[in-house]
Amino acid sequence: MSEDFEVPSPHEHHLEHATEHAQARGDNFAGKIAVMTAIMATIGALLSYQAGSTESEAAMDKNNAAIKKTEASNVWNYYQAKSSRQNLSELATHIPGVDAAHYTAEAERYKTEKEVVRKKAEHLEEEVTAWDEKSEVALHQHHRWAQAMTAIQIGISLAAITLLTRKEWLKKVSYGAAGAAVVLGTLAWFHI
Repeated sequence: MSEDFEVPSPHEHHLEHATEHAQARGDNFAGKIAVMTAIMATIGALLSYQAGSTESEAAMDKNNAAIKKTEASNVWNYYQAKSSRQNLSELATHIPGVDAAHYTAEAERYKTEKEVVRKKAEHLEEEVTAWDEKSEVALHQHHRWAQAMTAIQIGISLAAITLLTRKEWLKKVSYGAAGAAVVLGTLAWFHI
């Protein structure tokens, strides 16, 4: 036959004792800290979600930039091939015994095709730049969310220490850290 019993640690016993006496005296210090900690944890969850979301967005934008960069590189390679063929056609016009008019027409055709390809490659390069810029904006916003998350975690940690030490000044510092988190979160929200 087994009996379940628990032997409380001195720390647990002290916390129970302090809580009972605080409630008996009408001291709601611990209650205020508990409520504030719950609010900070909720804000922290929101900040964490936003930080992860913007990090993913920045990575996707950077991936899109890499895809467009590859497309642009392929188009530039095609441009180089057209240039090489144009050069060979121009060179062939100077070879005795060949149809110079045919190769002159071929050189002109490659020159015209090459311009279309160049414009397409430049357009793709502009898209690369746009995706890179979008990624940088999202990454900056991610850093703001992460800073806010760090500040709220510091606030929660300080609230726990405040509960143990019952220091009023430490409670104010904890609330200040939470306030800093809200300010940083607001800056992230407005992309500042």
